[in-house]
Amino acid sequence: MKTAASGSWVPDEGGSRLPAGEAHAWEPGRNATVCGVPLHRAGLARFPHVEFSDLDALTGGSGDRVRWACPRCLAATGGRRAGRRWARTDPRP
Repeated sequence: MKTAASGSWVPDEGGSRLPAGEAHAWEPGRNATVCGVPLHRAGLARFPHVEFSDLDALTGGSGDRVRWACPRCLAATGGRRAGRRWARTDPRP
């Protein structure tokens, strides 16, 4: 999944623009985010070179200036759970 965000910024050392502000997951070729927000109506810019999973600030990725990541997009992409799925350990008979 790629990223769509409400703002952008360019690092001081140069390079390509990075997302800032409010971020959503987006699939290239679609005009809406994974959670259903229309890109143009919401004023979201597309970042096809930035993976949505790289927005975690703790990993040192591209999310330095992202202030809010959509919880519905995180749930749809399985983000921040690191493979921990809920499982019943002692099911009833």
